[in-house]
Amino acid sequence: MRSKPATVQLDATDRALLRVLQTDARLSNVELAQRVHLSPSACLRRVKQLEEAGVIDQYVALLNPRAVGQAGTSFTIVNVERTSMDTLSRFEEAVKQEPAILDCFYVAGNNDYLIRFTYGDAEDLERFHAEVLTRLPGVVRSNSMLVLRTVKRTTALEV
Repeated sequence: MRSKPATVQLDATDRALLRVLQTDARLSNVELAQRVHLSPSACLRRVKQLEEAGVIDQYVALLNPRAVGQAGTSFTIVNVERTSMDTLSRFEEAVKQEPAILDCFYVAGNNDYLIRFTYGDAEDLERFHAEVLTRLPGVVRSNSMLVLRTVKRTTALEV
C-alpha cells in the first residue's frame, strides 16, 4: 500500500499558480509570474517548491480522443472472482500494463473496480472486451456504460 502524502498548506499565491498552470502549463515562467503578480525568480521558486512537495505531480499534453481515432468512451464496472489480496494484486498489475485502460479505480459497494477506456468503433469495442477485459486476471463479470455525450470534462482540481 502506498503511504498517504502529507497535505501541503497552500496560500493564495500557491492557489493562483496552480489554477493558472492547470489551465495552461506551457506558459513561460515570465508569463506565469505576470499572471500571478510575482517576480519571475519568486514564481520559479514557488513552482519548484510545489513540484518538490508533490502538489504538482506531472506535466502532460491532453489529447483530443476524436482526433486520434478514439471517438467512444466506456466506463466499465468489473467484478473479480474473490477479493483476496492476491487476486486484487494480479488484476491491478495487469491493468497497469494495459495501455488501452486509461483509469482504474478500486471502489466500495457491490462492485470491485471501475475502469475507463476509449475506442474507435463497435469493432474496436468488441476487440477490447474479448482480448483485454475478459483476459484480465480474476474477472468474472463486467458491465459497460457507453458515453453518449460528454457534458463536462476537466482535469483541473479546485484549489
